[in-house]
Amino acid sequence: MYDSETFEIASNQFLQALDQLRDRQLPDNSLRQVLICTIYTVQQAIGATLDALPSGKSNQARKVNGDLFERLIRLLIASLNVDCVSGTVQVPIRDDNGVILFNTTYQHDLLISEDNELKIIGSVKTSSKDRIDKIFVDKFLYNKLTSTALPHIAIFLNDVQRKKTKPQNRYGINATFLPGHFKAYTIKLNPLDGVYYCDIRPNMITDGLLSQHIQTIDNFFYCDIWNLLSSHGQSLEEVEIEEGDNKESE
Repeated sequence: MYDSETFEIASNQFLQALDQLRDRQLPDNSLRQVLICTIYTVQQAIGATLDALPSGKSNQARKVNGDLFERLIRLLIASLNVDCVSGTVQVPIRDDNGVILFNTTYQHDLLISEDNELKIIGSVKTSSKDRIDKIFVDKFLYNKLTSTALPHIAIFLNDVQRKKTKPQNRYGINATFLPGHFKAYTIKLNPLDGVYYCDIRPNMITDGLLSQHIQTIDNFFYCDIWNLLSSHGQSLEEVEIEEGDNKESE
């Protein structure tokens, strides 16, 4: 996390990198760390501010923190002149002859589209704790129900939580990432098309399988988003995106 003086310098470099990416230019590799640390610093500053709320509002603060991280990522993607919203999509359920029987709806944090096609579905969370299973299952169900291979990605801030150590009674951190679950779903269900962290855990770098499927968030903005946008998507007319965060998946 940057201090205030470093952030003042880095924020200008961050905006410079976004300008270049919007013009489909590749920023210098030296700006990769700036991209990672600026996003991390902005979100952690929001979280620290929310921590100052009275203890009775801690659950509300966590919810607001997650919502604002989702909004931050959507704003960054939109700043690249890429259409990105949150909301629900219609999933047409067809019979063996291709006739639509009915539609069911799914809500997603990121619905990224281009050229009148939905190209990428994404999930944005501050951590993967208690959430990683659903992201893998969402991809499996969506692509099974639609007979498509639409890319699904996940973006996380970090995967640690505070813990109090005894007998010193000091605060430390505890990892929340479940590597066994991640590996099992990747191998036996379906791999995600991109998993990105602002603060990546050491085992995500040293473990051979994890390192193949998990990267720092700069990789998404530098290259992966453009590669995924180049793939075939679903017609926006078919999926009928409805923007908003107030609906649950059915």
